[in-house]
Amino acid sequence: MDQFAGQCAGILRFCLVQPGGGLVFGPLFFPHQGTSIGLIASFATYFLGFAVRPIGGILFGMVGDRFGRKLVLLLTVTLMGGASTAIGLVPTYQTIGIWAPILLIVLRLLQGLGAGAEQAGAAVLMTEYAPKGRRGFYAALPFLGIQIGTVIAAIVYFALLFHVTNVLQSWLWRLPFLLSSVILIIALYMRFNLKESPAFAEIEEEEHARAMSLPEVVRESWKTILLGMGLRMAENGGSSIYQVLAVSYSVNVVGMRNATGALSLLCAAIVGAFVVPAAGLLSDRFGRIPVYRGFAILQMLAALPVWYALSFGYLPLTIAALSLALGCATWGMFGTQGALLPEMFGSRHRYLGVSLTREVSAVLSGGIAPLVGSVIIAVVTSHDAGAARPGLIAWVPLALYVMVLAAITIVTTLFAPEPRDRDLLDRRDLINS
Repeated sequence: MDQFAGQCAGILRFCLVQPGGGLVFGPLFFPHQGTSIGLIASFATYFLGFAVRPIGGILFGMVGDRFGRKLVLLLTVTLMGGASTAIGLVPTYQTIGIWAPILLIVLRLLQGLGAGAEQAGAAVLMTEYAPKGRRGFYAALPFLGIQIGTVIAAIVYFALLFHVTNVLQSWLWRLPFLLSSVILIIALYMRFNLKESPAFAEIEEEEHARAMSLPEVVRESWKTILLGMGLRMAENGGSSIYQVLAVSYSVNVVGMRNATGALSLLCAAIVGAFVVPAAGLLSDRFGRIPVYRGFAILQMLAALPVWYALSFGYLPLTIAALSLALGCATWGMFGTQGALLPEMFGSRHRYLGVSLTREVSAVLSGGIAPLVGSVIIAVVTSHDAGAARPGLIAWVPLALYVMVLAAITIVTTLFAPEPRDRDLLDRRDLINS
């Protein structure tokens, strides 16, 4: 169900790194900036999509709690699909000047609005559909879309760009975005045939039941929202850092060959495709919180050796490092999170609560992480200009940044109650039960 969102995200991330060590979006849409400033401008565009996600999460979350999960999933996939396809049609700066980056930013904002409730809706729907005792596994399945999307994006870019010496003179970078229209049609067909979740259908039949407004949700669920945001710092921040920033560091700073990023993420995604459902199964057996904490601890312990390995520029080490950090630790939390967040909220405001938690935390962790990381690289590079590879030592502060995010999540798990197999028709948040 969520493969489309993953495919869009994977394509966008891959477009941030151009074969040959430069940027795709930088030279095409911000051509008058230097390499470091172009990198920051590209990641700022990426961040803007995250910045509007809370707005989409709030808007569509309220609709989902009032009118059903299915309607929202149809609306969000249409918005994301249209915006993603349109990115492939935007003329470059050389053709229409300043309107090129403006259009790119507008479409990225629309994409972010749709994404604001996309994964939250998939998680809520599957959690409410799944039988008791199997929610962790079933709720993790939609999140496989991220791994599938990353694999698709990597394969497409290998096929299209491996023999292209200058992507800036080629139209082939547009093709993956245009292919989003095909995925959109398939996703719409699947969702039109989707039934409403049993939990929402039962609540809808009660005349006195109603969806809660945003102020009511914040007033009643602020503790749950803060807990959820803390849990996501390591997962969402780590995901963005390793999928976007680590690839850029390997190619643009370390100087690895142009296909390194695609191949490394492809291998990490394959590992993640096994880890995500396995994490869901483990959370069904041992509890959501212990499993989530275990993966967060793994991310913290792995940060320094992983970034040190990336600094060598040795392909097998890079693949192993990203497979451990992203494929196992980060996506292990991601798979556990599928049922964890929906189970924490009450039935009347579950969609809005999960959307608000996911998307505000996405801005604070995932959206800002590549931007902060690119600034770190730029600052270290400017102070290390005389070195053979300026900016190489940036692996140290980048690793420390990952460790800080992981530490926040680990501490949060100590205060989070165990939600496994709770009654999903209970209108109260777990922390208030």
